[in-house]
Amino acid sequence: MASKTVTIGSRTGLHARPAAVFVEAARAAGVPVRVGRPGGAQVNAASILAVMGLGVEHADQVVVTSDSQETVDQLAELLARDLDED
Repeated sequence: MASKTVTIGSRTGLHARPAAVFVEAARAAGVPVRVGRPGGAQVNAASILAVMGLGVEHADQVVVTSDSQETVDQLAELLARDLDED
């Protein structure tokens, strides 16, 4: 299992548009992906309601976990960007 901790770059955290972009990328990965706060429960990254339910704000950290290191790296890179501007 691969995982990576990343600091959220979006000004609005994982809400609305940034969450939708992340969830779409997680779904497209083709492998199960989980996301959550460090030390906390992880949720299905392909569920918009679950991701938004984490209440993640700008500069919070999350852990992305999957069986694929490549997927983890790609999604972590995505979360580090300001998805409000993309």
